[in-house]
Amino acid sequence: MAEITSSKLLKKGAEASLFLTEWYGRRVVVKVRFPKKYRPAELDERIRRYRTAHEPQLMHEAKLAGVPTPTIFLVDMANAAITMEFVEGKQVKQLLGDIPKEERQQLCFRIGEQIGKLHGHDVIHGDLTTSNMILTSEGKVFLVDFGLGEKNTELEARGVDLHLMKRALQSTHYEFAEECFQNVMLGYKAVLGEQDAKSVLDKIREIERRGRYVAERKEEA
Repeated sequence: MAEITSSKLLKKGAEASLFLTEWYGRRVVVKVRFPKKYRPAELDERIRRYRTAHEPQLMHEAKLAGVPTPTIFLVDMANAAITMEFVEGKQVKQLLGDIPKEERQQLCFRIGEQIGKLHGHDVIHGDLTTSNMILTSEGKVFLVDFGLGEKNTELEARGVDLHLMKRALQSTHYEFAEECFQNVMLGYKAVLGEQDAKSVLDKIREIERRGRYVAERKEEA
């Protein structure tokens, strides 16, 4: 595993921690899934090993679909660690509110195209938030953190993926969430076609209705 003892902690998440470090003369990110004491040891090891192996596979599938993702340099199964390219750029979350409306709409359209390419290759990201999208100085949108992703052909999975994207926009960028999501779906439609986009939108509305029903039942209880 790349040495991380003197490295900078970039992010400490519930599922893994990210460290910025040097590896053979280049800056890299090392993603480490540390043991979780609340899980039985055998189950914990199985989950960490599976996700450590599965995430690079999904990122490779995304690249085949034409979606920029960090290059994987090393997968260390023994330590549940992945060494990957450090992508220079800004999280979309950090810049979406600071750019002009037209630029924001174009960026969201391109994000929708990337999601459409993923779904067209049956890749579900699993955590589509603007925190997991990096815009480089060359204008490329990289998708990162596929740790909760999967290969899935079902409409439900696509709907859940994009429903999460919509909720993330409403939570973080509520002033222009509707505008952003509309442009995401325009980009999605440009890749997958009007019928597929409509089917996913219908599924998102169904998921939202289910959520409201559950909330109403809880209030009645």
